[in-house]
Amino acid sequence: MNAPYQRIVDEIRGRIVAGRLRPGERVPSARQITQDWGVAIATATKALAALQAAGLVRAVVGVGTVVAESPPPALEGPLRTNARPARSSGREAEAELTQDRIVRTAIGIADTEGLPAVTMRRLATELDVAVMSLYRHVPSKDDLVFLMADWIFGEAELPDPRPEGWRAQLESITRLQWALARRHPWMPSVMSLTRPMMVPNGMAHTEWTMRVVRELGFDLPTSLHIGVVLAGFLIGIGSSLHMEAEAERETGLTSDEWMQAQDEAFAQVNENGRFPLLEAVGEVPSFDLRLDDMFELGLKLILDGFEAMVAARAEGAD
Repeated sequence: MNAPYQRIVDEIRGRIVAGRLRPGERVPSARQITQDWGVAIATATKALAALQAAGLVRAVVGVGTVVAESPPPALEGPLRTNARPARSSGREAEAELTQDRIVRTAIGIADTEGLPAVTMRRLATELDVAVMSLYRHVPSKDDLVFLMADWIFGEAELPDPRPEGWRAQLESITRLQWALARRHPWMPSVMSLTRPMMVPNGMAHTEWTMRVVRELGFDLPTSLHIGVVLAGFLIGIGSSLHMEAEAERETGLTSDEWMQAQDEAFAQVNENGRFPLLEAVGEVPSFDLRLDDMFELGLKLILDGFEAMVAARAEGAD
């Protein structure tokens, strides 16, 4: 008899294969699964993890779990969370092992399960090799994170040619980095303003930003400060991507579902109308506190402030 999570996996997979759930559509959340199938949240989470491991679904921060754009064909038998292609021998697997392959696999784990899930033992299991064989290519976990960060910063080409005007240029580089953070929610958590990693591809982003500011006539310290302020803004907003992804994995609830569950708690805190503005904004039709909206507003405010600096400099002010 199949385990409870496998019954759930088979039924959701059947809906996907039959076309009742199409690419991009949300599948039942962990919370909904517990209600519809009468199982514990751990079982529901395991079912979603199995579907994700099989490539049928993917997690989208702020949305939930959706059907993958190109789900694989239907398979015979139940999906297993630890299913992986058969290999002829461990020796063959180790012969195919490269640093790039290790880094790509680590990024895939971090994207779907969070950076803490990336361990040498987990990587060895995914790659079907001995743990010690990994150390011939990556000396330590710190080195691995360094390579992962360098890889993702190198994913997207820096704007070339640059857009017309300094504002469009700074918007383009910051939106490029936001897109990277969107794809890899753990990315902001490894960025530091005071102890940055000497990641070549990341440093290329800083150099690109500094050049834009420097060409306006600002000195080198100011050029670096502007670049760091933009990076700090990205880290601040981006950290919510990481925290939201972790919270969804732990609770099985999207941010919308979590907020809906807080109605009673807010009512108790807001006794006697202590927070009328917060209460009123919650009643605005179709309003949602979206990270993308906060990113756009924050970027506008920062660049508006820098525009005032540019104007003041043009007028000869200090």
